[in-house]
Amino acid sequence: MEYIYSAMVLYSAGKDITEDAIKAVLTAAGVDADAAKIKALVASLEGVDIKEAIASAAFAAPAAAAAPAAGAAAAPAAAAAAEEPEEEAVSEEEAAAGLSALFG
Repeated sequence: MEYIYSAMVLYSAGKDITEDAIKAVLTAAGVDADAAKIKALVASLEGVDIKEAIASAAFAAPAAAAAPAAGAAAAPAAAAAAEEPEEEAVSEEEAAAGLSALFG
């Protein structure tokens, strides 16, 4: 989480989200930065409109809060569905859309 937070701090400050900048934020926070994680984060954020991702996450939050109540009633059905593993192919668009969850 600290890697994602460092990117959000840089975004909020109006700075470029680069490997060096993320490492500097993490080091200042006393975190032993992992270069591979930093590189993966920067690569995954490339081309992502962070402002739009934050806005869409704000709309998803109220729906997510209501989900636990509905999820309790659906638990037996979910357990039955979990017995049969399914393989789903994830498109690039779906993977990129999942990145918006990083800022929610």
